[in-house]
Amino acid sequence: MSKMHISARGTLVEAEAGTDHAALTFPTITCLSNGDMLACWRQGSSKECDSEIIGFRRSTDNGRTWGKTYFPFDAATVDGRNGSLKICYVTQITPDQLVAAVMWVDRTAFPGQPLFNPETEGCLPMAILLAHSHDNGQTWSGFSKVDLPENLGPPSLTNPMMVLTDGTWLLSIETNKTYMDGSPWKQKAVFVRSEDKGEHWSDPWDVAVDPSGRIFNWDLRCVVTPTDEIATFAWTYDKKANRYLNIHRRISTDGGRSWTASEDLGITDQAGRPATLRDGRLLLPWVDRFGCASIQLRTAQGIDAPFQPDTQIDLHQQLETDSRTNAATGELLAEMGLWNFGLPYAEAAPDGGAIVCYYAGTPEAMSLHWMRINP
Repeated sequence: MSKMHISARGTLVEAEAGTDHAALTFPTITCLSNGDMLACWRQGSSKECDSEIIGFRRSTDNGRTWGKTYFPFDAATVDGRNGSLKICYVTQITPDQLVAAVMWVDRTAFPGQPLFNPETEGCLPMAILLAHSHDNGQTWSGFSKVDLPENLGPPSLTNPMMVLTDGTWLLSIETNKTYMDGSPWKQKAVFVRSEDKGEHWSDPWDVAVDPSGRIFNWDLRCVVTPTDEIATFAWTYDKKANRYLNIHRRISTDGGRSWTASEDLGITDQAGRPATLRDGRLLLPWVDRFGCASIQLRTAQGIDAPFQPDTQIDLHQQLETDSRTNAATGELLAEMGLWNFGLPYAEAAPDGGAIVCYYAGTPEAMSLHWMRINP
């Protein structure tokens, strides 16, 4: 098969320093069955602000141009508390139904405080919300809350909702400590399952965890094949050594109930959302933040195949980098708000290629970019 290449690229949304859309992050693009592409992202005056909100744009010409920005979601109130919307992932369930999975952050419990507490490594209260659209994302329903056990702590959303061939819905959730909890943090990633279209959710089960608590599996990115195989890619962190490790892959052949052992891919350091192409190839974008300060992409021939170095494509090169690879965990969590490029997101396109989006810029203005990847 031919090597993938960049066939087109452009700016999805231009940031403007000093405004409420200076920091644009968490971009996604969903290819809809009617041929449209629906992009969404988080925006605010900075990467960490109380007024953050989710924006949308639509393309009707295969991603070449994008329409005007619109904001279908109001800042939500959950359990009587006001909050902001940090992340939104859109999944097409049927040709007539989209579901948005949204991560909400409580901004009233600890007013004015950052998302992560650098002293305790705890996190502000959060919740996962769902909204539905029956007009391809033009309008959306109100939010419903995904009920999760309190012992998971504040839940992070790491991936779009996944749908299996039997109609089962899966959510990938990352656990956190509560804000003032000073006890040792034993982080893990879990799945929850719904078999009634999101009305009820199962108890969580472990997907990526180190029982000793030393190895963290952050930002678990997932992909489902047409035959319900699932691969996860973890941004892996050694808490004892205070350093990032290579990306690790796990594979499930039974709908996420059981998993292979963690596999070191030899790729550093933060995985983006992967995509399965029409021909079965798997695209994995990732961020090399501390080495060559870039966003890269490799291709594998299948979900469990190696990502060969000769398939690598340079998607973005950042002019500056952060070399603090061995800071304490709390310091690293706080510094995530300073990073000014990353979060690549790949989506398979109907023509057999893919579209990838990411954010990049300066600390004052971080814009969203897209590119088409084709054989």
